[in-house]
Amino acid sequence: MTLRVLYFARLRERFGAAGETLDFAGATAADLVAHLRARGGVWAEELGAGRAFRVAVNQSIVALDTALPDNAEVAIFPPVTGG
Repeated sequence: MTLRVLYFARLRERFGAAGETLDFAGATAADLVAHLRARGGVWAEELGAGRAFRVAVNQSIVALDTALPDNAEVAIFPPVTGG
C-alpha cells in the first residue's frame, strides 16, 4: 500500500523532513511506527518506547492498533499542550 506520512514539530526537525510517501507492507499504525523505528538513529530515539507522540490517519487521531487504508495520510506528531 502507499501512504503519505507527515511529521510535525520536533519530529519534523529531528527527521529533517516534513513528510514522505512510502510503499508500506504493514497493516496497522503500530506496524508503521515499528518500520520507521527500524531505520535506527533519531528514528529509533524519537519513536521508541517511552517517547510521547500521537498518530492521526486521514486527520483523525487513532490508536496504534488501527488498520491503515491504502493511500492514507498518516501524521505523526508530539502531543500539544497549551496555556
